Amino acid sequence: MQLNLSKPICFFDLETTGVNISKDRIVEISILKVHPNGKEETYTKRVNPTIPIPPETTAVHGISDDDVKDAPTFKELAKEIHNIIKDSDLGGFNSNRFDIPLLAEELLRAEIDFDMKNRQSIDVQTIFHKMEQRTLSAAYKFYCDKNLDDAHTAEADTKATYEVLKAQLDCYDNLENNANFLAEFSSRKKFADFAGFIIYNKEGEECFSFGKHKGKKVLDVLEQEPGYFGWLLNADFPLYTKKVLTAIKLSQFNNKLS
Repeated sequence: MQLNLSKPICFFDLETTGVNISKDRIVEISILKVHPNGKEETYTKRVNPTIPIPPETTAVHGISDDDVKDAPTFKELAKEIHNIIKDSDLGGFNSNRFDIPLLAEELLRAEIDFDMKNRQSIDVQTIFHKMEQRTLSAAYKFYCDKNLDDAHTAEADTKATYEVLKAQLDCYDNLENNANFLAEFSSRKKFADFAGFIIYNKEGEECFSFGKHKGKKVLDVLEQEPGYFGWLLNADFPLYTKKVLTAIKLSQFNNKLS
């Protein structure tokens, strides 16, 4: 369905150095400007945030310090970005809570007088959540046709989760009733650690999912750059990730001895 617009609307998304609206910076911005007559314009730019991009953030969006070192800063782009959006309403996914506030911070930091007084904001995520709830209570009602009266009490939520899984097995013929299949089906990616910094390739070998060694085998990196292991252990990574790395390092050491 074509949007019924009285003024342009700019749908936009930001990739950033993190999720702290006051401290983090934009590393990429993409804008889709839709005019009332249906005309569409696209604008996408990488941005030098002028602060380091944490490895765990690079692991999410794939943009590293090296990728943006030669990109313009947001201050250099601020006027052209503001010229695109200044006559428009704004739209996005989780934009009301994150993208719009962070964009406003960046524009104000660049001395652009930005406000939302004369524009509307449409958050597609909010519409999604209001129309199609994704809570345990909603799943319990959908699959089991029961109301979860004691929602957010640990025991009630635990029992409801178990009942929902059994109902899902009854509902979907393509779900195999065994733990291995269900674990594989319900996982998004194959991670060696819980946080997703180390993933498995098609051959089942551990690889880094972030930073300058993204996609490289952990064993190869530790062999070629021994100091990287020490940096990882001293950096702000989860303890379990460090445990996995240590196990890989020990296996490398033991293989050399054998």
